[in-house]
Amino acid sequence: MRLDRALATLVPDVSRERFKALILEGNVTLSGRKAITDPSARVSEGQCYEIAVPPPVVAQAVPQDIPLVIAYEDEYLIVIDKPTGLVVHPAAGNADGTLVNALLHHCRGQLSGIGGVARPGIVHRIDKDTSGLLVVAKTDKAHEGLAAQFAAHTIDRRYAAIVSGRPSPSAGTVNAWIGRSPSDRKKMAIQHEGRGKHAITHYKVTEMLNEAALIECRLETGRTHQVRVHMAHIGHALLGDPVYGRPRKAHRPILETLGFRRQALHAARLGFIHPVNSNALVFQSEIPDDMQELLRQLRV
Repeated sequence: MRLDRALATLVPDVSRERFKALILEGNVTLSGRKAITDPSARVSEGQCYEIAVPPPVVAQAVPQDIPLVIAYEDEYLIVIDKPTGLVVHPAAGNADGTLVNALLHHCRGQLSGIGGVARPGIVHRIDKDTSGLLVVAKTDKAHEGLAAQFAAHTIDRRYAAIVSGRPSPSAGTVNAWIGRSPSDRKKMAIQHEGRGKHAITHYKVTEMLNEAALIECRLETGRTHQVRVHMAHIGHALLGDPVYGRPRKAHRPILETLGFRRQALHAARLGFIHPVNSNALVFQSEIPDDMQELLRQLRV
């Protein structure tokens, strides 16, 4: 087996590409003495490799004047209605143009520092191509209070999703562990109990469509790609999902005509207790235009 592949198999929390870079940089040694700089070098049973992982260098996000749709704001927190296509925080491939850059400009840098310089104020996130509501903390006290509610699973999070097929029963609960896919590090996958993270999604159909359905998903937990993985797991992948779904024959011309190339998922409801004044707050967001048009086409 290649060295980079072997290391990625043995240490699944680190991607193969990351190991490849570490090898090329001379950070992997054989028996602690000889640096191996060829990622394709073949490994043998009994060999011992040492990996030196340098501390990450986090880029300082810069303020950018990016328009925001604000559902609520006070001195402690801000609730954003995020459009599809907007990345939440800077990462590889998205150094700027993110929600964090927009928040730094709008809030004049007054965001919680708990998330570090790359993720100031970020308590939770939604995928780039998922639209809808998320809350951001301006102060550390607000951040800690919100994080505690997320950890206790008391945040009311409900998503509107358009799925392939008509779920039967029309309401139910998906209780399945989610972890990184062993075959594709960019994907999440259902895991055996005790591996990955426990995830629970409650769903109910709100409208039956042409070989599809509009559903509401209430999240009891908040794992990466949770709704997308859980619905695909029960045979009802989200329409337009490029990772976990494959469009039915009846849906292909509709998706192509509309140019709909994102998962049909919208964070429609967000409710929580204000972490400072203890008021109960609930916010609703209308399904965006692209999903509304998809719904119209599926009602024909």
